[in-house]
Amino acid sequence: MAEYQTARIRNLALLGHTGAGKSSLLEALLFEARAITQRGRVDKGTNHADFTAQEKAHQHSLEPSFLNLDLDQHHINLIDTPGLPDFFGRALLPLPAVESVLLVINATTGIETVTARAFEAARAQGKVVCLCINHIDGNLDKLEELLTDIQQTFGPRCLPVNLPSLAGDAVVDCYLHCEEQAATLFSSSQNARDQLVDTVLEEDEDLMTLYLEQGEMLSAEQLHEPLETALRMGHLVPVCFTSAEQDVGIASLLEIITQLLPSPLEANPPQFIKGFGNQALPVDVTQSASDHVLAHVFRVGIDPYFGRVAVLRLYQGTLTNGMKLFIGADRKPVKLAHLLKIQGDQHVEMPSAIPGDICALCKIDELDVGSVLHDSHDEDEFHLPELKLPQPIFGLAVSPKRRGDEQKIAEVLAKLVAEDPSLCVSQNAAEGQTVLQGLGDLHLQIALEKAQSVFRVDMDTCKPAVAYRETVGRSAVARYRHKKQSGGAGQFGEVELRVEPLPRGSGFQFESKVVGGAIPGQYIPAVEKGVREAMQAGTLGGYPMVDLKVTVLDGKHHSVDSKEIAFVMAGKKAFREAVAEAGPVVLEPMVAMDIVVAAERVGDITGDLSSSRAMVCGTEARRDGKVQVRAEAPLATVDDYATRLKSMTAGDGQFTLSFLRYEVVPPAVQQGLLREIKED
Repeated sequence: MAEYQTARIRNLALLGHTGAGKSSLLEALLFEARAITQRGRVDKGTNHADFTAQEKAHQHSLEPSFLNLDLDQHHINLIDTPGLPDFFGRALLPLPAVESVLLVINATTGIETVTARAFEAARAQGKVVCLCINHIDGNLDKLEELLTDIQQTFGPRCLPVNLPSLAGDAVVDCYLHCEEQAATLFSSSQNARDQLVDTVLEEDEDLMTLYLEQGEMLSAEQLHEPLETALRMGHLVPVCFTSAEQDVGIASLLEIITQLLPSPLEANPPQFIKGFGNQALPVDVTQSASDHVLAHVFRVGIDPYFGRVAVLRLYQGTLTNGMKLFIGADRKPVKLAHLLKIQGDQHVEMPSAIPGDICALCKIDELDVGSVLHDSHDEDEFHLPELKLPQPIFGLAVSPKRRGDEQKIAEVLAKLVAEDPSLCVSQNAAEGQTVLQGLGDLHLQIALEKAQSVFRVDMDTCKPAVAYRETVGRSAVARYRHKKQSGGAGQFGEVELRVEPLPRGSGFQFESKVVGGAIPGQYIPAVEKGVREAMQAGTLGGYPMVDLKVTVLDGKHHSVDSKEIAFVMAGKKAFREAVAEAGPVVLEPMVAMDIVVAAERVGDITGDLSSSRAMVCGTEARRDGKVQVRAEAPLATVDDYATRLKSMTAGDGQFTLSFLRYEVVPPAVQQGLLREIKED
């Protein structure tokens, strides 16, 4: 492996909707840079990014994969990500580790659901975004209109840094070398360069003066610093054109990556924080190789033979084999026995790693996604902000096929969630179910396939109960005295409290306004414990309660008989009585739906949605001739939507669901739910 410096590192995640050609584009980049000797193909299961048995069987990227290449003294780390909507959570995992996102768009289908979501997520993380329009071969007549669509969707500062040639068999550079005489399919290289230079110069008044008043031509080297500023701030989004299959624009894209996209030293600095809650303070990271070690784990893979493999980004210091590091606030260090560079399915031992690089550690079971490694207790509380992943809304109740496998299933489910935090395991106490939740049917199917094929665990599954919640509609006050005397010391605790509703998504707030020692301070946590136990059990249908505030107003205690258990019981009973007077209601999860169907099927789709208590929010004609229907619906009415859509469209329709919010169930529906619970 060639030696390189932090300033020569480029970290890039490839995101985009399935079918955009990310994996094929990676093959072309690796082959162009001579990092591989033979190009693989997705349809033949030979490409270097999709190497697992599941990915070969499904012919889709299902997990982030890691590749790298060395070119012109630059080291480029490339991360391929899944493009299926069900795996969007997995696609987001590498974002904290990279400076740039290459957002790949299929020239045939244009901007799709994952494209828009990925752009928003990347910019929210402060990442530089470069748009790559792929599959330009055969779509030359659509490219100018697609560029206009991009500028209307993502902003007018999405500007091309190259343009397709007149025949579409090459690209014409518009910035680094500006080939003025070359014929382009639309616009011209000079017009494109003028737009780019004008945008970049807005970041540097002195250079703008030199350019305007003296008419001096500026080189790419002179423009480099303001260009990096424009990229960091999102004031410029470069657009380039490629055909991975035909090797069009591949060499140009490599040059864009090395010459335009930022190094770790040029990008927005990492947002490390020390401490938690109100005590949290931002931390400056030096990115110096001689400073304390600071590294962040952003991906965990668990192999039954190789063990736990944690992929990390090193921000500061130097990693070497054999050194000892702390994980978070742990007092006992761990020893780095294997420092690895990952190249597809190959793990290559490396002697050391420098700031900015991406590498991996294996067989350290304490490492999870989000773990921070360091070599000084001064960094015990250092962490990055938690990555916001899509909320899992689909669920399957899982149970062992064989009696006695309960513990084994629990361990495998924990491994699946460790690898993919967009999965979630919960216990439905009311139904006595263990529920595996994900972003869609395919997400859950792939997880269960892996449990069986990799971890050798079979599970029975069934449709779980919908994750309803309860809350209150108005404020109410109640007082309850818990008194028990059965010889000897008794139990005594009296609590008066108020419950009141909070806005949706607020969770739970607890406050004490007790004065004068009516309830001694040591018993207030016991009151809260009783309230929380009552909230978990619910009051209407046994559903957990959310979005409410409880305020302890007053109470009484006894110098001898008062104890913690008495105030737990008093808090629980007072809460239940207050809720009964506060208009309790059931909440149901609402989802946003994006449905893509042929134009002649739109009427069937909207009619079916209307019968499912759904609200159609709009329709939009797509570039591929299909129509996108956007709607909001209760999850309970669309949990079988895959089957219904397949029936209505003869298997041609596609859809994605994402959690939106909780809303109050209509009275008639609530009555039906509660009646079913009583009958059961």
